[in-house]
Amino acid sequence: MAALSNSQLNGVINYWTVAMAASGNPIIKWIIAIGSVTWYLALLAYGAIVAVRYWFALAFDRVWPSLLTHLSPRFGSPIYAHLIDLAVTVTLITLAGVFYGTFTALYGATMGALMYFMAVGIGAVLIGVGKRLSMGRGLRATLTVSGALTTAVMAYLTYQFLAYPSIWGGNWLAYGVVAGAVVLGIVAYTVSRIVNIRRYGIDIAITYTEIPPE
Repeated sequence: MAALSNSQLNGVINYWTVAMAASGNPIIKWIIAIGSVTWYLALLAYGAIVAVRYWFALAFDRVWPSLLTHLSPRFGSPIYAHLIDLAVTVTLITLAGVFYGTFTALYGATMGALMYFMAVGIGAVLIGVGKRLSMGRGLRATLTVSGALTTAVMAYLTYQFLAYPSIWGGNWLAYGVVAGAVVLGIVAYTVSRIVNIRRYGIDIAITYTEIPPE
């Protein structure tokens, strides 16, 4: 999937068009063509839905304005969070189309997910080797080993993305999305924490504090 983000390769020739040419049947060609469009739309829709859940949850944690937690009485969904996500999605698709000729250029942002899972692996290792939580040796060893393997695999895949952008479709827009998400998260959390402490006397850092076992 990541290779689709290489606009120099997938503008005309990709596995959809190759399959259409190889089929030799007009009906099958149309089925493949329609399937390719719905495939792309499904991926974008899934990404939009997942992103809205983050906006919604962060608003509950007071990181984002509480307005984003408002549910539409008619549809029962966070309508304002959806509108913001729609604006961001349309902007990114437009930029991808203008600079790279295809919105699949955004697939290079898959690297962000790889880095996320790499962080999860590092967290598992730290928990496994740490002494803060009481657990059996078997569970501790399992966490440490699985975390180390996860970190190694995700680090290698991230390296592949960065070292061979012509193959995996790395581009500055995709990298900018990943970096922008990290920077936005840090800035939003910092500003929100300061505002909530000064205005309400609430430290939102408590939300992310580990609850000690009873």
